[in-house]
Amino acid sequence: MTELKDELPVYLQQPSKLGQEISVTGKWVPTIKSGLFRKSAESQEMLREWEAIHQGARNHKGILSTEINHAIRQEALLVHHIFRDADSLLDHFNTTATEHMASLAAVAKPDMHLIRGLKISDKIRDTFSSKNVTGNFGEYLFGYVKNDYQRPDPEKSIEVTAKWTCKDNGTIEELIYWWQRVGKDAFDLEKGLVRFEVYRVIGENALIIQETFNTSDELQFHLSKGTAEKYKKNIDKIAIPENYFFRGPVSWMIRTYSKFLHLPATYSSKGSHYTQAGGTMSEGTF
Repeated sequence: MTELKDELPVYLQQPSKLGQEISVTGKWVPTIKSGLFRKSAESQEMLREWEAIHQGARNHKGILSTEINHAIRQEALLVHHIFRDADSLLDHFNTTATEHMASLAAVAKPDMHLIRGLKISDKIRDTFSSKNVTGNFGEYLFGYVKNDYQRPDPEKSIEVTAKWTCKDNGTIEELIYWWQRVGKDAFDLEKGLVRFEVYRVIGENALIIQETFNTSDELQFHLSKGTAEKYKKNIDKIAIPENYFFRGPVSWMIRTYSKFLHLPATYSSKGSHYTQAGGTMSEGTF
């Protein structure tokens, strides 16, 4: 077993500035597979329902950011919301989300959702369960955000949200250790990895990883020559990747690398989106 003693550098120990913000990244799939999803009636209806939800989100003072993206080469939509706090999330689910649930359920069903924040209450977990949405809830452990939380160019940057779960032969202590090593090395090795955060999944031996890359080239370096290439074999021995959500201009080459690394990835280009003036602490300020 790996010696699990490795002193964390100061930049991985800094308190997070997330405050009460809660991020939700989720995937929706059609109830009927058509083979030509983007052109299908189900796809258009699902998109219409989500656009209506999206419009409600734009008018909700508690929703700081929202996106609705078609998945690339998958029959799916990738959605992303940032809520001001737990009350804002609960209010959205009890109003806008509830109003559209029946229509949405007729053409689509929720796949995995990754929810992260400093703290996740039982009320939030119960709310997702009551809507039959499968969620993994992560609470912040450690990480860094460069450039004083300034948001990189949203037209060029790529957001990666992923879940890793321990195998029977692995422990959460080992998994945390190896992701500490990733963050420790990436800070200097990968200048364009400007955000690196690790969250402990509640009730599971699993972690949610959030990474933000300035450009597609920086992500490609991460996968081919950086810390993903350096430490993935160690992580693979004790854990499996369950979900990888990529949001942003992911190139064909990156999709090739992620296949080579056996990452269960969902890619999306940026579709309908809104972010409040000034940005957020979860994705960066303007």
